[in-house]
Amino acid sequence: MNLKQGIFTVSLDFELHWGVRDKLSIEQYGDNLLGVSKAIPEILRVFENSNIHATWAAVGFLFFNDSNELNQNLPELLPTYNRKELSPYTYIDTSVLDTRYHFAPDLIQFVLEHEGQEIGTHTFSHYYCLEYGQSLEQFEEDIKAAIKAAEQVNTPIKSLVFPRNQWNEKYLASLDKLGIQCFRGNERNWIYKASDDEGQNKLQRAFRLVDAYLNLSGHNTYDLASCAEEKPFNFRSSRFLRPYSKKIAFLDGLRLRRIKKAMSYAASNNKIFHLWWHPHNFGVNINENISFLSKIADHYNTLNKKYGMESLNMGEICNLIEPNCKSA
Repeated sequence: MNLKQGIFTVSLDFELHWGVRDKLSIEQYGDNLLGVSKAIPEILRVFENSNIHATWAAVGFLFFNDSNELNQNLPELLPTYNRKELSPYTYIDTSVLDTRYHFAPDLIQFVLEHEGQEIGTHTFSHYYCLEYGQSLEQFEEDIKAAIKAAEQVNTPIKSLVFPRNQWNEKYLASLDKLGIQCFRGNERNWIYKASDDEGQNKLQRAFRLVDAYLNLSGHNTYDLASCAEEKPFNFRSSRFLRPYSKKIAFLDGLRLRRIKKAMSYAASNNKIFHLWWHPHNFGVNINENISFLSKIADHYNTLNKKYGMESLNMGEICNLIEPNCKSA
């Protein structure tokens, strides 16, 4: 199963405060979170202008209008992390949830109104699959709740992104059983190895930072056939789109070149390049971030014309594989 042209795919981890709640308070990160409602229309404008298709992996909590609706739709089994602060459910019980930071049904609907945009899941509760204390049964209940939440907007869930990139091989059979066809795995290099939060050491983080500017881990592109070896299909990450930082903006030329070279390699060798980030990464410095994204989109346009590179979301790549894939 070989591609006749390269594929450019994009996934966004759409999470609002649920994704950073245990690390950053609203007081610390509120500007980024409030900026999401401004950043998403700008991101979609870039996508629309360049016909870029993307998967928006949304935390299930975001589908509700307020805490009352959310509390009526909680799963029966909740995660029992050893580190109690990782569970959002105590936070739900003890906090007044400002809708601006915790719910986004209108933004989800807005994304769906744009051609080529897929709503996937980032689990129901921003579930951590490699943290100690939680179980497979709890994970399955979480995913069932995420699928049910998406039914509110008549959206079947085909694609999943594991929060904090904690993809757990033991849980993949459950995804297939629940009808989720694909997920975003990690780059194969050791610096991107999936682990619980405490397993992410400073050396890995330092190497990942340098890798954003200099080629330490390779292009991280891959063949379609390697994705189809088993279900659910693994569309691994190629590159995290780091947000603009004024302190190191002088290195942005290197950051852009790193991405463009990998995209070019994928286009000229009929491989997949998978770019990802969080909408809240663009919540501040929106103009700078959108300008950078536009340069990536322009490069995709060039590769589309020169090599026929095509932009597909994760669900659409599944559709390429399914007719040729034997049952797992």
